[in-house]
Amino acid sequence: MGLLQAGLLVAVLAVVHKPFGDYMARVYTAETDWRVEKIVYRLVGVRSSTRQRWTSYATGVLAFSLVSIALLYAVQRLQPLLPLSLGRGSVPPSMAFNTAVSFVTNTNWQSYVPEEVLGHGVQMAGLTVQNFVSAAVGMAVAVALVRGFAGDGTGRIGNVWVDITRGCTRILLPISVVASIVLVALGAAMSLAPGIEVTGLDGQAHTISTAPIAGQEVIKELGTNGGGVLNANSAHPLSNPGGVSNLLEIFLLLVIPVSLTRTFGTMVGDRRQGHVLVSVMATLWAAMLAVTWWAETHPNGPAALAAGAALEGKETRFGIDASVLWAVSTTGTSTGAVNAMHDSFTGLGGGTVLLTMLLGEVAPGGVGAGLYGILVLAVIAVFLAGLMVGRTPEYLGKKLGRREVTAAALSVLAMPTAVLLGIGLAMALPSTRDALNNTGAHGLSEVLYAFASAGNNNGSAFAGLTATGPFLQTALGVVMLLGRFVPILAVLMLAGSVAQQQRVPATAGTLPTTGPLFAGLLGGTVVLVAALTFLPALALGPIAEALA
Repeated sequence: MGLLQAGLLVAVLAVVHKPFGDYMARVYTAETDWRVEKIVYRLVGVRSSTRQRWTSYATGVLAFSLVSIALLYAVQRLQPLLPLSLGRGSVPPSMAFNTAVSFVTNTNWQSYVPEEVLGHGVQMAGLTVQNFVSAAVGMAVAVALVRGFAGDGTGRIGNVWVDITRGCTRILLPISVVASIVLVALGAAMSLAPGIEVTGLDGQAHTISTAPIAGQEVIKELGTNGGGVLNANSAHPLSNPGGVSNLLEIFLLLVIPVSLTRTFGTMVGDRRQGHVLVSVMATLWAAMLAVTWWAETHPNGPAALAAGAALEGKETRFGIDASVLWAVSTTGTSTGAVNAMHDSFTGLGGGTVLLTMLLGEVAPGGVGAGLYGILVLAVIAVFLAGLMVGRTPEYLGKKLGRREVTAAALSVLAMPTAVLLGIGLAMALPSTRDALNNTGAHGLSEVLYAFASAGNNNGSAFAGLTATGPFLQTALGVVMLLGRFVPILAVLMLAGSVAQQQRVPATAGTLPTTGPLFAGLLGGTVVLVAALTFLPALALGPIAEALA
């Protein structure tokens, strides 16, 4: 059954890959604006025909994100004054900061119980809005980098305001509307009521929290956001009613990252380049899926052996197969939504989904972030190949000199630096040990997973860690900021640098980047970077637990 689900998922992704990828290429290269887009540009004073250099583009991204953080923080602090607050109080300062940063950075880490802390007003006007625009920012940055490689020497990489607007109006909103209707038809809740009264098996009346769930459920997957309206996230039957909805939601969280590789190939004029990227992504995703699948069906421990499988923490409606398929897909993207408790995975299974994040989330990665992440690693791979053969590295007809390689290195090193410094500081503090539900190797894995999730803008958690203290709220928020915006700035600097160059024709000494040789080199670079950086931490955590 599990193989059938995975096969069906891959088949549907393959079917939509070409038309959807080409459609997104048309979205970002179209010369005309929709009427609603023109209204938006007039309201904010944007001239859509203006093309920006990377510095102006980066300023726009940072300014938009900073204002978004401030507004979302204010909305949470002022919650009692807002409509549909359901009597909920003001969100505490450190929690409001963490949540504001989390949703603006596309992380959606949640250190609170949503149905107890937030009302419908903040959920819809604050969090759901950021689910759209933070995803649109990621796609805009990826497209800016693609324009840099496809550029003709002008140094212009597009208009950030146009790219963000089009990402929302032409891609995210239309799909979300249709998919939300489908999800409601499958049984997901969509209501402004605070809850519904039901009679339990004990004969007593109980209140089950509800909300406008379906609308946020779709964009949280489509935009690889992950933050749920309910604490049980996508394991809750009101969010994810059954097997069909489960497969639909996995499809939604994968479809844009996978199809963007086609967009890339179309925009640079060589679709074989996109084929290489998607093949590397698919290989890494399949490898992680196979290992996690095996680990969860061949567990250690007396309880798991007696049950025949690692069933703890898994929703019985989905079982092991669908839980593993979701877990690898949600950590391979930057989604973070869960339909099972990752903290209850086996040592090897939990370690594998953790490693999937530590690879840089390029299998296939978040919306936009996956594409620009693997393109940065492609630059590193070409540079390494150039060192081995003694030739000037080139990628897509653009020479990769000191400036380009420096930008790529900064992008690659930002996440590991933030994650490892964060976990080192956290483990040195007694308050962190008090927040752990487990000791030993698994306790270390809980903290490592939290900072890996924050640094990679994922948002899922080994929930044995109670991350509600001021230090963890603040530290994880800072790591989210560094993990999001340092790579974005480096990527845009790379985009601006290659956009200034004229494309040079390939020669006999140019490394071909469209065949299996380069695919192997790129895949090896992805694994090598993560292995060298995180092996010591993994050895002390999930590897030690798996071998125990």
